[in-house]
Amino acid sequence: MTRSVTVPGPQDLDGLVAAAWPARSVQDIGGWLLRHADGVTKRANSVLPLDAPQDLDAALARAELFYGERGLPAVFSLSERARPEGLDAVLEARGYEIVDPTLAMAAPIAGPYERDGVEIASEPSPGWLDVWWAVDGRYDHQLPVATEILTGVPAGYASLDGVAVGRGVPQGEWLGIYAMAVAPEARRRGLGRRVLRALLGWGREQGCERAYLVVVERNAAARAMYAAEGFTESGGYHYRVKTISTG
Repeated sequence: MTRSVTVPGPQDLDGLVAAAWPARSVQDIGGWLLRHADGVTKRANSVLPLDAPQDLDAALARAELFYGERGLPAVFSLSERARPEGLDAVLEARGYEIVDPTLAMAAPIAGPYERDGVEIASEPSPGWLDVWWAVDGRYDHQLPVATEILTGVPAGYASLDGVAVGRGVPQGEWLGIYAMAVAPEARRRGLGRRVLRALLGWGREQGCERAYLVVVERNAAARAMYAAEGFTESGGYHYRVKTISTG
């Protein structure tokens, strides 16, 4: 029997993701949120354009200057909701390239779920961070900033055998699943699936009824695992990126 789940709408998804992965600072320039976290992850260092500005050219110039002054590329996160009419085409014409098309997936938290040896803590341990950073550490010496993002909101940090980790963020009825990582030498053993199930069970204990996650389209293996666990696709977003020269 196929399970059904009401997935987060576009506006809900943008808000859930932004809240679960908080930037160090956010500036609102008339409906465009300029997010900054020292360049660690595009999600926390991009424009979230929730409304159409009165002066598009001026808003673009301000956004490009904001990131250029910080030595970062100008990045826009564009979803069905966060994509004022025509903005995607305008950015393309200005030389912005599409990067990392990302899918949203959602599922009911139905269970039953077993912890199955998975430990879940309220803070990421050094070992947890080591595993996650070994898989997703694309930012050189910026682990302290990444840790600040990870711990910016209450969450549960799941760990299995010191080689598989994940992060669950309770957000009312929703549980956000983030930072899923398995060490390369431990893959194809079902460890990621065990971490996911443990987080879903933990989320239900926190009062969550549904879970969501975001995954890059090209990660076919992860998408297949999530689909096998009942997650269905529902929208998503992509980035438009352009490196800005400051002169």
